[in-house]
Order: sequence, then structure tokens, then C-alpha cells
Amino acid sequence: MFFAARWYAVEKRQREGMHMKKSDTAKKTPDPSKLGYRPCVGIMVVNREGLVWIGCRADAQNDAEGRGSWWQMPQGGIDEHEDPKAAALRELYEETGIRSVSFIAERAEWINYDLPPDLMGKAWGGRYRGQKQKWFALRFTGDDSEINIVPPDPNNVEFVAWRWAPVSEVHALIVPFKRAVYDVVLADFAPLASPAR
Repeated sequence: MFFAARWYAVEKRQREGMHMKKSDTAKKTPDPSKLGYRPCVGIMVVNREGLVWIGCRADAQNDAEGRGSWWQMPQGGIDEHEDPKAAALRELYEETGIRSVSFIAERAEWINYDLPPDLMGKAWGGRYRGQKQKWFALRFTGDDSEINIVPPDPNNVEFVAWRWAPVSEVHALIVPFKRAVYDVVLADFAPLASPAR
């Protein structure tokens, strides 16, 4: 009898605990209409041959890109009071080690995108519904030996591989929910992806 009563009490606590966890989870899912967009820069780096730098994202749980082996151009958040052009250079260096660049173009308008529902409330601490991005095109003037995707802090790995790619290949390698952004960026910047003179 004691065993049965004790088992019932444990089972009841577990059921209540499970119920509480479900309601806690529901409370943590934010209303997207009440969230803003994270300010961010995106960088299209073009080498002397007219190829574009892309990196294969590190596959991390709850990452803003979602699970999978997706490729993208460098991008990252703009710090408070930071100029977007300065943020582009900082993010490019942090993610790729690249410093030898010259600015080719800046997209006048910002581009917004929303995260898919399964990532909203998880990525970036649940504070944003997506990103608003300012895009820049830069010419890489250095040597490939300058590129280093291994950061000093192993917890901040952005990319696990990189390569130079023709503009025509980039769209298909991007995480699907960002492809509309890349369509706009590539339409604006693709003519700049030509061999250096």
C-alpha cells in the first residue's frame, strides 16, 4: 500500500511538472508583432577573378540559420552606436580574418527578413523577429592565405568551411528563408562580381 501511494504521488508530481513545462514553454513564445528587427550588416566579398566568398555555417542548435549545412556570405550584428560600414569591416574580420578589402558599393536600402516560426523566440535570445540588413560589396585585395575561419574563441565558430563561388551558384546554397534577401542583394551586386582590371 505504501509503495502504491508513493508511486501515485510521484506520478502526480511528474504529470503536474509536465503540465507546467508545457505552459511555461507557451509563455516563452513571443508574439512576432511585438518584436523588432536586429540591425545587421551583410558583406559580399568579390575576389580578383570575380568570384564571391561564401562560408558553410557551423551547425549549432537554436542557431538563427536553423539546422543544416547552409552557406552564406559574411554577416553580423551592428553594435550600439556603431557605423554600419565599420560594422561590416569588423564582422568580416571576426568571421573570416579578411582585412585586405576596398569598398565597391553600399546598398541604399535596408532589407528585412523574418525568422521562420520554429526559430522565432529562440535565436538571439528571443528578442527579435528577424534582421534588418545593410549590405556592402567589397573587393578582396589580399591573398587567400589571409583567410582564417578559426576564431580565437572556439565557442564563436561561424563557419566550418569556405570557398570562392560564381554568383550563379550562391542562391541555391543559402538557407531557404533568406533566399529572398539574397535575390535582392545579388540583383544589385552581381554586376560587380567581375574580374578586377
